[in-house]
Amino acid sequence: MLSHLWQTVLRHSLFNKAQHSTRLRVSRKFMNDKVRKIFWQAFPLWGILLILFWLFGPVSPFLTLFKPGQFVTNESTTTWRYPPPAVSTTPLDFFPDDRRDLRPIRSDEAYAEVAKTLRQMYQLPSDEWPKPHLDPSVNEIQELGPVPKAKFPANNPHSDEKAQLGKMLFFDGRLSRTQQMSCASCHIAELGWSDGRSRSLGHGAHQLKRNTPSLLNAGHASELFWDGRVGSIEELIVAVLANENEMATSPQEIQATLSNIEGYPPLFQKAFNDPTPTQARVAQAIATYVRTITSEPSADFDRFLAGETDRLSDSAIRGLHLFRTDARCINCHHGPQLTDQKFHNIGLVYFGRKYEDRGRYYVTQKAEDVGRFRTPGLRNIERTAPYTHLGFFDLPGLINLYNAGGSRPKPRPHVADSPLLPETSTMLIPLHLNKQDKADLLAFLLSLTERRRRDLMPDLP
Repeated sequence: MLSHLWQTVLRHSLFNKAQHSTRLRVSRKFMNDKVRKIFWQAFPLWGILLILFWLFGPVSPFLTLFKPGQFVTNESTTTWRYPPPAVSTTPLDFFPDDRRDLRPIRSDEAYAEVAKTLRQMYQLPSDEWPKPHLDPSVNEIQELGPVPKAKFPANNPHSDEKAQLGKMLFFDGRLSRTQQMSCASCHIAELGWSDGRSRSLGHGAHQLKRNTPSLLNAGHASELFWDGRVGSIEELIVAVLANENEMATSPQEIQATLSNIEGYPPLFQKAFNDPTPTQARVAQAIATYVRTITSEPSADFDRFLAGETDRLSDSAIRGLHLFRTDARCINCHHGPQLTDQKFHNIGLVYFGRKYEDRGRYYVTQKAEDVGRFRTPGLRNIERTAPYTHLGFFDLPGLINLYNAGGSRPKPRPHVADSPLLPETSTMLIPLHLNKQDKADLLAFLLSLTERRRRDLMPDLP
């Protein structure tokens, strides 16, 4: 009985499945016939469109009849390229990708020949190097070269005793209100005298507003901090000690703390002929030590300048030439420290947005200074990442930013009519560098890396 019932159910199921399959095949055949009919009816239309696209589209060989441009011939290829605009005429987003405007890529043999020629040119004295490509707004520059030792001001001359005391105070966390934060907390020798963070942590683990600048060659700077609000290292130290978000201390606290540490008054006596550890003397001692933190001629670039002509790779040689010419870097990054010590707006103001920072404007209150920040030196740049005042970029990203001509974001509606609306520097224009150009620039920047310096913490009183 059960066997008979099971056979009946199975036959019924197979019948329904076969019936459904038949209906499905009929439906599919009907749809396929319909699609084929529409396809062939529309063939003349889409066929004509396809032919027109081939004739007049972005890859058409007939473009020369309708758009001005030029053929670029390399050793291995011939490509079509439109001439790049002199300046950006529309707001730029980050990293535009207009492949038709890129500089042509050469063959490996051609790049090697270019490097050979450039190596001969740059073996000459620097005053005989190829003429740099300067922006009309730049009158003159100081040529690249080795970094001299920093000069010490007349009101704070160098002495070994003062520098040794300054080094102890630089590493001593007892100067801060928490008794744990020192100058060395944010300025680490192994990290190029920066701290490797996008933005540092201050008093009470409070995240500060800006990236920590390197102290390397700070003794050569005439204005310090990203916005240039102080004019000497002594002023910088006093400002950091007093800042509630950084060391958060006072002159009275500093003097009381150091006076109660048995070993410090004799050291102040040796350095200043007075045992009283005032805040002014603390600043002078630390500043004396900081001025000894200068570049040493261990970078491949410095050794190349000294006559070791094989210290720079072919890529780095091409990058040096790009840096001084077509990439326009030398307009702001020149001299031994590779900085003009001036203030520029590269478009990272975030005006009216979360990360807004008006930079130099906070010091001068001038509208033209909104978004301008001090040009950092490029010595040892490999070790001071991340970059810009916000610490948002690595080196390849930074090269892409400058290749795009900086950032020119569209202003938000609520600030579009503001008299303080910042303008990106006109010195920044799209460069249209290809991948090899960017790799060459990167190779040159890496050639500025010095041997790793380890300034260990001294024994503290």
